[in-house]
Amino acid sequence: MKHSNNKILVWAACFYLITTLTTACKKDGNPNNLPDVSPADYEGKIDGFNSTEEIFPNNLVSYWSFDGTKNELKSGAAPTQTANDVLVAGGVRGQAVSLTAGYLYYATQLPQFKTDSLKSWSLSLWVKIKNNGSKRTMVFQNARPTLFNGNINVALNTQSYPATNDSVIRLQPTFASVNSANGTTAMQDNLNSVIDKFNLNNWLHIVLTYDITTGTFNNWINAVKVGNFPNRGTVNIFKAWEPNEVIIGSNYNGIPGKAVNTDVTFAPMTGQLDEIRIWNMPLPDAYIRAVYNLGIAGK
Repeated sequence: MKHSNNKILVWAACFYLITTLTTACKKDGNPNNLPDVSPADYEGKIDGFNSTEEIFPNNLVSYWSFDGTKNELKSGAAPTQTANDVLVAGGVRGQAVSLTAGYLYYATQLPQFKTDSLKSWSLSLWVKIKNNGSKRTMVFQNARPTLFNGNINVALNTQSYPATNDSVIRLQPTFASVNSANGTTAMQDNLNSVIDKFNLNNWLHIVLTYDITTGTFNNWINAVKVGNFPNRGTVNIFKAWEPNEVIIGSNYNGIPGKAVNTDVTFAPMTGQLDEIRIWNMPLPDAYIRAVYNLGIAGK
């Protein structure tokens, strides 16, 4: 009997040891003890966001919503002069501004575009526009008085194709730079490939990002990186020269009494614009895709 009891004790000890080792060796599915994530927290969200307002709100320095107003909402600045412009329904979110050979001109020096305030930046806008086969279009310009080129120039080569071409658009933005070694000035650009997949009857999302620490100037259309020449170097760096102004839909030569030379390559814009946003940082790629997806969802 004593022998049998010893066997039972041995087997019990072995079972306890095996159970303990198995438990100890079992793989921990949460080694960092992270809190549980509920799928309900992400219901109704796009890429984790409820709306575009949640994309780096503390770095957003300029915003035109065109919902009942043409004012720049961060500063409250109203346009000094406009032509052939009207707010219409059917924007990306709410209303949009529709231009028929028109523009919005802000002669006020906005504080967010001062030299010491704007170094790296991202510019996001939605546009609905056709090629015209004859004139380029300056969609947005941070303009410099008396000069043809501004600090930031969002130009579309709408002259490259006839209005019957509804699938190709060329983006060729530029920015003003200063040589950090000798102080000379120049313009830096980036030209996109001819990409035959857009529908110019719909809204297009354009994003430009500039990183002053790397000299990278990226161009995006509909969340696709389209620029061919993004690496502009760290010698010729962006500078927000002062004084500066904002023109939406034109450059100075399209505004009566403001022409700076006889260049007629640009014409006041015919098309629609919505949701113009500028951040004082280069948006990471995933966030650019999020802004696009949120816009598509009307958020």
